[in-house]
Amino acid sequence: MNYLEFIEKYAAHPNYHAPRGITLNAKSWQTEAPLRMLLNNLDREVAENPEELVVYGGTGQAARNQTALQQIIKELLTLDEDHSLLVQSGKAVGVVRTHPQAPRVLIANSNLVPAWATWEHFEQLKQDGLMMYGQMTAGSWIYIGTQGILQGTYETFAACGKKYFNGNLRNKLLVSGGLGGMGGAQPLAATMAGATFLGIDIDPERIKKRLRTGYIDHIAYTYREAVDLVLRAKEKGEAISVGLVADIGDTLQNLLNDGIVPDILTDQTSAHDPLHGYVPNGISLEEAILLRKSDPATYRERSMKSMARHVGLMLKMQDLGSITFDYGNNLREMAKQGGEPNAYDYDGFTPKFIRPLFCEGKGPFRWVALSGDPEDIYTTDQALIEAFPENHHMIAWLKKARERISFQGLPARICWLGMGEREKAGLLFNDLVKTGKVKAPIVIGRDHLDCGSVASPNRETEKMKDGSDAVSDWPLLNLMSNTAGGATWATETLKKFGMELRGSYEL
Repeated sequence: MNYLEFIEKYAAHPNYHAPRGITLNAKSWQTEAPLRMLLNNLDREVAENPEELVVYGGTGQAARNQTALQQIIKELLTLDEDHSLLVQSGKAVGVVRTHPQAPRVLIANSNLVPAWATWEHFEQLKQDGLMMYGQMTAGSWIYIGTQGILQGTYETFAACGKKYFNGNLRNKLLVSGGLGGMGGAQPLAATMAGATFLGIDIDPERIKKRLRTGYIDHIAYTYREAVDLVLRAKEKGEAISVGLVADIGDTLQNLLNDGIVPDILTDQTSAHDPLHGYVPNGISLEEAILLRKSDPATYRERSMKSMARHVGLMLKMQDLGSITFDYGNNLREMAKQGGEPNAYDYDGFTPKFIRPLFCEGKGPFRWVALSGDPEDIYTTDQALIEAFPENHHMIAWLKKARERISFQGLPARICWLGMGEREKAGLLFNDLVKTGKVKAPIVIGRDHLDCGSVASPNRETEKMKDGSDAVSDWPLLNLMSNTAGGATWATETLKKFGMELRGSYEL
């Protein structure tokens, strides 16, 4: 199959999908793997908006534009083991001579010199075709659909239950905004942890997508319908999830007016991007789309004022007893800039729940079956259960995942493993491939929610005891270590300008 035939079959914009099976299109599995994962990122089952090459997070792209994407595909199809492809913010910019043990792909996304690291400068560069926003796993081609964030969300909710509710979220109401690529994991994570869940999103299509994939149980179009459903379920101790099509701020105000105080309150709207992510209060989604184009400055101002109101209502609920926490979407900072002076009066989820796991070296371990056969994932599930019989929490997760999670695109799985366990799991997967127990190689990767991989003062490194919240040497060392250690492709991303650096690897 030549290049044009490959594009026609697998990458005819906007209909992308990864090849399956054991037949190589590239020269080796080292280049076939990133090629398939890139296309999987853009599969309509996985991506939020393939038309714009947006994978998740409102603007997180896998490639800068259609022309750049096709060039990346062309290079991956022809790249040999003596060269490596350089990708700068979603565009192939060079092929350099390396060696067989070097990464085949080296990616840098969204990096700006600190004094110029502003949304305004970034937007100008993007408009000029010089940069894209790579998010976390969008620009690194390791997104696996909503399951990718699901497991970390489940761990967070379970840790909340353990800390505040004696390990039992039954008869507890969890409320959150945002049901997109990241927030869409919340309803299933909440019900898997035993809670009753109410999620709010202004875009009905996002909720409908979660319905189709089994991540949410019900959609409601009125506040009263949604509240009646969740209050009845909470009273009965039923772990159900309801997605309400509404404005998050208005819904929180209605709950306060009715004297309904959630047991747990958080948020995963796309607040990191006040222009393309968050929808201001008081206008419809359709009006918001038009205003973004016609008057972006006014849109951003209204968006940040809405976030200030949003956080103010969360603070009121916290005062009334809600266990309230930030979920890493930068809502507090945007709200502070929008006029809420006490925006940081509730903690982020990392210091509140996840850091004890980080201190044990635990973090996400995700893998994808390049064969496209779900049985390969089930084989790896069983292999991990047998390899770690004492890890009861992981085993319970894997069993729940098989029962309740629908695959999106290439079959994939994620779980949390501790220090030394990921190396053991990688060797185990190597043996499964070598002995033919799985039909094709397995891609191994991880996401941002990991000790050492991110410097993020408002999330992973918030409130470090030694004050090193903003020290970004660690993800760079992480990146270099994994590059030197033989990663097949490696990525470094600056996210949330001036605030966060991420170094990661994919094998």
